[in-house]
Amino acid sequence: MDFQVVVLAGGNSKNLTPLVSKELPKPLLPVANCPVLNYVLHQLEQSNLKDLIVVVEGEDAALLVGAWISGTFIDRLHVEIAAVPEDIGTAGALRAISHHLTAKDILVVSGDLVSDVPPGALAATHRRHDAAVTTMLCSIPVSGPLESGSSGGKDKAKKLGRYNIIGLDPSKQFLLHIATGAEIEKDARISKRILHAVGQMEMRSDLMDAHMYAFKRSVLQEVLDIKDTFQSLKEDVLPYLVRSQLKSEALLNRTSQGEENSNEKVSSQNNQAFISRILANASTPSFHGLYSENPDGSSSTRKTHKCCVYIASSSSYCVRLNSIQAFMDINRYVTGDADHLLSPNNIIGPSPKLGTKTTVGPNCRLGEGSEMGDKCQVKRSIIGRHCRIGSHVKAVNSVVMNHVTIGDGCIIQGSVICSNVQLQERVVLKDCQVGAGFVVTAGSEYKAESLAKKEK
Repeated sequence: MDFQVVVLAGGNSKNLTPLVSKELPKPLLPVANCPVLNYVLHQLEQSNLKDLIVVVEGEDAALLVGAWISGTFIDRLHVEIAAVPEDIGTAGALRAISHHLTAKDILVVSGDLVSDVPPGALAATHRRHDAAVTTMLCSIPVSGPLESGSSGGKDKAKKLGRYNIIGLDPSKQFLLHIATGAEIEKDARISKRILHAVGQMEMRSDLMDAHMYAFKRSVLQEVLDIKDTFQSLKEDVLPYLVRSQLKSEALLNRTSQGEENSNEKVSSQNNQAFISRILANASTPSFHGLYSENPDGSSSTRKTHKCCVYIASSSSYCVRLNSIQAFMDINRYVTGDADHLLSPNNIIGPSPKLGTKTTVGPNCRLGEGSEMGDKCQVKRSIIGRHCRIGSHVKAVNSVVMNHVTIGDGCIIQGSVICSNVQLQERVVLKDCQVGAGFVVTAGSEYKAESLAKKEK
């Protein structure tokens, strides 16, 4: 398909503290005992998109991610690892590696996206429309506290940031307006050009930008060069291209506003005929082309570019792992309703040892080499590899990573236990996160706490 793929894998996300660390960067954070980056790479491989640049924030994180990819996808994908500075943003990351971009079209996907939507479908839509940018939109995922209790006020406040206000043309093929983040709270400002061109716009608040984009390379590089302060693809680059799609010559080539306005001065009669032709074709993919005509139907030097959308079906699974609540949601769904994403789709690893009267319920996953004592209960939880779990332990709606030791009589609900943690006897945790290597002393009880070692 001649696409070059850029996977923006991230690094040490502050939103995921204390789950991530220098030893476990975000791309390797386990989802159902498999690094989250694996889900994106597997989907790209299935779509025969195998020429990849994986961008990782930080040199140390890049080395860890590169070593994992080499061992997992050897002879399956052609991957170049690119390390970029931390906190430069998604647009900044692309700007830093722009000299590596050589293909006609570039597919950009977030490395924290867990989805069953084939990236090839977005790529095909982009090529069919010869678009400047095509973005994937999907239904807003259901998110919230697990049965064990609330996830806390912090994550609830962050949910607003996941929503978008999106304007589509009547055919639902073109992106005409998008507001994200703080822009949602402001009054919507719609370009008169676009409203005149399409006649009507459908405003949607039930769709989200999935952070998977196909760009025409020449357009992407020009925007990154001209707008050198842009940091975010989602909040800067995409809205800019959407706003300017019927005046791309004026913006991309820096034509003055006066020159642009003078090109649009036509007689009232000709202008009415011009608008009528556009409205008559508002539901077809040709309104961009009609706008680039002169009112008398002749060709114009006025250039346009197309901003298209691929809308995933409402039954598709599409969630980004960008918060602790999202981490819990994804682990729950991947072992439940979205278990088709598991590869291989086994629930219990090849060699766990279970004690007498120990029960493991549905929607669970046990890693290889783990051992559980007598009379334990595991419900809707994931246990990592080589864990040692005592007797009379109860784990509900929780994620336990690798090499964890859990003493007798512990109760874990709605919590994340990172690798190499030690829970001594009779510990009770509810809606907690325990950072790697932390020791929780016997008999302790915590609720909605984040427990981690102090950085030296």
